[in-house]
Amino acid sequence: MNSELFREHEEGKKSVLDIYAKTEKGEFINIEIQVADKYDMKKRTLYYWSHIYGAQLKKSGSYSEMKKTITINILDFDLFPETERYHSAFRLYEDEEKFLLTDVLEIHFVEMRKLLSLWEKQAINLQKNEKERWLLLLEADDREDIRRELEAIAMKDPVMKKAFDQWEDLSRNDEKWFEYESRKKAIQDELFAAREAEIRQQRAREEGLAEGRTEGRTEGERQKALEIAREMLVEGDSLERVAKLTKLPLEEIEKLKQQLH
Repeated sequence: MNSELFREHEEGKKSVLDIYAKTEKGEFINIEIQVADKYDMKKRTLYYWSHIYGAQLKKSGSYSEMKKTITINILDFDLFPETERYHSAFRLYEDEEKFLLTDVLEIHFVEMRKLLSLWEKQAINLQKNEKERWLLLLEADDREDIRRELEAIAMKDPVMKKAFDQWEDLSRNDEKWFEYESRKKAIQDELFAAREAEIRQQRAREEGLAEGRTEGRTEGERQKALEIAREMLVEGDSLERVAKLTKLPLEEIEKLKQQLH
């Protein structure tokens, strides 16, 4: 379906869903792929879900005819430190007895780094696990070891074989391949820029702390010098001698002597 949702007023940019589809059952599906944690993904996904779900009412005019809306977020970063599972699914349940309020809301998060970690530990079998097989196909362009394993599976799986054939067709289309590579480079540049900004912020914080410590030491040393100067003036030492030993300005020693009197 048309994935253009709306146009933001301030800049005129389009907000686009990666995949916006409608199943034969009439259910709506939004699939998003995010490579950087630059948005509040939890609230963002609720916003997109509500926009798609709410748009149904404008067309049907009946709450009873509103269909299930499913959001699937595929992430190249960790979102839930609470779990080591790579796939988290959310629905509307009652707090205590866990019965379902309605099935119209379904939100999935797939954390690809956790899935890759499981595959690298040989904790999943791609021959038997179809879901993991198709998800790791997203990594096959960058991981030759994953690609080889999936190509072997594709020899027995006609649907995956079709996916690989279409990938090969894409690579032979210069215009499409250039578009793909340009998009990939733009994503990498964005990630590098975000990482560079983090490094600069960390350096600024460290330099600020170091500067604060230096200023703290300098002020502490000055207060100590003033205490010594007071004692020397009380003992009757000359202004010049006090200034020489404490390394304080002569004008400051003169003001200090006036305060003592």
